[in-house]
Amino acid sequence: MPVEWLAEFVTVLADAAGTELFVVKGVLAILLVCSMCGMLGSMVVGNRMAFFSDAMAHCAFAGVSIGYLSVLLQGWDRDTASWVVPLAMVAFGAVVGVGIVYVRDQTGLGNDTVIGVFFALAIGFGAMVFQALSAVSALNPEHFLFGNLVLIPEEDLFYLIVLVVVATPLFAWRYNQFVFASFNPTLARTRGLAVNLNNYLFILILALVVNLSIKAVGALLINAMLVVPAATAANLSRNLRQMFWLSVLLCVGAGLVGFALRNNFELRLGRSEPVQFGASGLIVVTSVLMFFGSMLFAAVWNRFAPALGLSQLPLHRKYHVHGEHCIHDQGLGNCP
Repeated sequence: MPVEWLAEFVTVLADAAGTELFVVKGVLAILLVCSMCGMLGSMVVGNRMAFFSDAMAHCAFAGVSIGYLSVLLQGWDRDTASWVVPLAMVAFGAVVGVGIVYVRDQTGLGNDTVIGVFFALAIGFGAMVFQALSAVSALNPEHFLFGNLVLIPEEDLFYLIVLVVVATPLFAWRYNQFVFASFNPTLARTRGLAVNLNNYLFILILALVVNLSIKAVGALLINAMLVVPAATAANLSRNLRQMFWLSVLLCVGAGLVGFALRNNFELRLGRSEPVQFGASGLIVVTSVLMFFGSMLFAAVWNRFAPALGLSQLPLHRKYHVHGEHCIHDQGLGNCP
């Protein structure tokens, strides 16, 4: 029933805006996905978790295989599969994320080593059954890998809305503790913060965002939306508050610009019919261009700022947490 209401609402929006239905659904999906990716991206980049988020995205490869395998073995219909598969993806991603943190803490191995082990497990299992599943089910490997913003179904939009409603308040509630626990765990423990709980909670939120955004952005591209806008924001921000909000704005901006380019430009190859670029790929390329643009802007700004009496941008500044403030190696800044 909620999915039907959402479908009617999207139709009303398309009629009111005088545009195609796929445009409205694509814009809504971009706003939902990019706002969440931008929100988490500052933590992912700040904690050097780019490889971790990439592993989470590829673990969905195995999660979706488990979901479809369960549907086929039980003989469930398409309506049941529409919620079983996302549930399996999220559950498997959460288990892998928690498993990575647990094994790392128990063994003392480096992050990259433990992530590589779980990465191999997920990719190996997914590759083992993915090909067979795609031959006997509606599973489309291309849509899974590269996303499908243009033809995103209403139920996926509904899942994204639920994700935003659930994850945003939870993330906002624990954000300062996330920052404190990640940048200075020892000091956080002396202040009575539940460091392990915060670590696991952040992993669960990240698993939710990655797995429920797969169909919109694609498994190969979701990590780019988590990392690149936040990296761009790090080039332009002076403290963690600025980095957080810039990450959100840049991620949403890259999403909207990339989607607009997809709808307004075509590629002509000889005498064949014109073809359009992939929406997800354009979004990622746009975000990467923004990153290199931020490097150029920061270099020019820092070159002329002293002569104009302006402060320089803190490229590559490392932030640390001390007490209730975020400090860096050149002065005092404020946490979000």
